[in-house]
Amino acid sequence: MSLEHYKSLVAKLPLLKKEIAKVIVGQQEAIDEILISLLASGHCLLEGVPGLAKTLMVKTMSEALQMSFKRIQFTPDLMPGDIIGTEILEEDHETGKKFFKFNQGPVFANIVLADEINRTPPKTQAALLEAMQEKSVTYGGTNYVLPNPFLIIATQNPIEQAGTYPLPEAQLDRFLLYIKLNYPNEQEELDVLKGTTGSFRAQIDRVLSDEEIIDLQKLTRQVHISEELIKWINKLVRSTRPEGSPSDFVKEWCDWGAGPRAGQALVLCAKARAVLNERFAVIPEDILTLAYPVLRHRIAMNFRAEAENISTDQVISELLAVMKP
Repeated sequence: MSLEHYKSLVAKLPLLKKEIAKVIVGQQEAIDEILISLLASGHCLLEGVPGLAKTLMVKTMSEALQMSFKRIQFTPDLMPGDIIGTEILEEDHETGKKFFKFNQGPVFANIVLADEINRTPPKTQAALLEAMQEKSVTYGGTNYVLPNPFLIIATQNPIEQAGTYPLPEAQLDRFLLYIKLNYPNEQEELDVLKGTTGSFRAQIDRVLSDEEIIDLQKLTRQVHISEELIKWINKLVRSTRPEGSPSDFVKEWCDWGAGPRAGQALVLCAKARAVLNERFAVIPEDILTLAYPVLRHRIAMNFRAEAENISTDQVISELLAVMKP
């Protein structure tokens, strides 16, 4: 691919954000992080209270990309077959012979919204996470490849935890980013009230095709990052581990820290953020911004920290304060 081709694709990314902004008011940080997950070929976990337009945000993005979109509402009685699909018995009308045909589940889409993933039992969660990791589904000994590009956005409600099945730490680690949605500010909320209670519906224009997204994903891995920044990322990730951390804060409040996958995720996401900002090289700001969504679900706090309401974000803040690039 020529440099001019890549530059023309990168120039479309601000237009993509502009199309999403026709429907979604504010939440720019969360939108950027979802797009970073897409460019880095990863998946993300989205946490926010009800009513913050999580579903609408993802659906709008899929429309601007003209990508197939499926939403799965996770419930306690959801089974793995409800996600990946199942075989159904059919009959050949000419011969009268009966045969089994695989009926694809909702996971066969470019963008899959796994709504309230913590409301379904571990067996069903594992089926989704296997599809995330392998980007394919095996049923009856046959392997079915999932669409490309493929992005899973799982949501969870931080308020009501009764009757939920929290994701184990090993499964949380499979998500590239853990994104937290905040309430809109006063002006944004006022704009939401004005814009969503009338008859006007914004028309979303297609900005990027599937093939162009795949090209951008290839470009992301080619973005330059200096040796010094890679060493700093490695040092930052290793400092989250209590046994060898130079930080007394980490030693006092953390049970265990992030693994090597966190460093890989931070490098890839920093490259994706550079592309999103129309750059072809990573700068320290990319790493500082993405350290929180990359690391917050990969650090385990001890019981005392949980009792004192000390969060993983505070750990990351402490480390970044003393470990500037």
